[in-house]
Amino acid sequence: MHTEFTLNGELAALPHFLTSLAIGLLIGLERERNPGSRAGLRTFALVAMFGTLAAMLSEKATPWLLLGGLFIVGLMMVAAYSRVKDDNADPGTTTIAAILVCYGLGASVWYGNDTLAIMLAIITTVLLYFKAELHGITEKLTRRDLISVLQFAVLTFIILPILPDKYYGPYEAINPHQIWLMVVLISGVSLAGYVALQLIGQRHGVILGLFGGLVSSTATTLVYARRTAENQNFTQLAVVVILIANLTVLLRLSIISAVASPAILPQLLPVLGSGFLLGAGIAAYWWFRLSQQQEVPIPEIKNPTELRTATTFGLIYGSVLFFSTWLSDIAGSSGLYAVAIVSGLTDVDAITLSSLHLFELGKLGATQAITAITLAVLSNIGFKLGLIFFIGSRFLARQCVSGMLASAAGLGLGLLFFV
Repeated sequence: MHTEFTLNGELAALPHFLTSLAIGLLIGLERERNPGSRAGLRTFALVAMFGTLAAMLSEKATPWLLLGGLFIVGLMMVAAYSRVKDDNADPGTTTIAAILVCYGLGASVWYGNDTLAIMLAIITTVLLYFKAELHGITEKLTRRDLISVLQFAVLTFIILPILPDKYYGPYEAINPHQIWLMVVLISGVSLAGYVALQLIGQRHGVILGLFGGLVSSTATTLVYARRTAENQNFTQLAVVVILIANLTVLLRLSIISAVASPAILPQLLPVLGSGFLLGAGIAAYWWFRLSQQQEVPIPEIKNPTELRTATTFGLIYGSVLFFSTWLSDIAGSSGLYAVAIVSGLTDVDAITLSSLHLFELGKLGATQAITAITLAVLSNIGFKLGLIFFIGSRFLARQCVSGMLASAAGLGLGLLFFV
């Protein structure tokens, strides 16, 4: 006769402890490499399992056991670092915080949050490992950059939740919550590009064009067109940055569409992709001609999440949404297309988001929405070519026209064959 162990018996909790052991070993492996740390591989592994054990026992006895365990672990680590007399030694606050997180992750594993606990363990390890890189980022960010982050937080977590999620006005086209949600989306994409633009420094023209396009392709085009008027030697670099910034608009619209209306992507992506591929071929030609030794100045672009900028975009988006609905009702597709051409001169995002919104509501067909977006992009390309011609130089315009018209031709062919 033999005893048979199954996971339904005493060993049912074993997978939880093995998961917490793995979490502790992962975080502890990074801390083991830190010479100033008072806790390493074994300590973190034991603390993670202790968290799981405390959570298990707290269910059988009293919840205070879980809180008591957290207090004991924290007190233990504080005592370990308090014995160090060297004033220059690591105070250990990061390791103490990591230990407490490790304990909490071990406890969360017991309550069935294995996947979340593993994800948080990986994030914790990344934060611990990339200490130097994170410090480098904070040193490069200016006060204006931090204000940008705080303003984005205000837009997202203060203003957005208090706006009513209801439809108002004629045609019930205006929804304050939905409008501001689009403001948050655009501000988030712009902020990501803006921060990255500040971090890359004066090194890579291709990357500069990419992130310049995420922030504002029109602003990037304007800045570089103006600089070529001041210095003709700047022309070849300006061509590369402007073409890539304008190609990035198509990538930006793809990202926005994927978030706002995934259902339209199978029809929209071939159109945007056609414009991107043809334009990318010309941009690649100019990029290979550009000297890799040339310094790349960062364009002077304003804070993309400034409250005034966000409010202006919200008003534009709401207005475009209303007029698109109204003109579509009284004039059919031609009214919508007229709005797309006019609004696309200065801002492609507003007409794109409004068209996608109307498509999601069933007020526009896919063909109408994609046509409106394409016309807005074509209008925007024409507007920026005008900027280059009048603000920059005719030579720069001749250099840029091939790449920008190639994108326009690709969009037109995509619209013709794929929609």
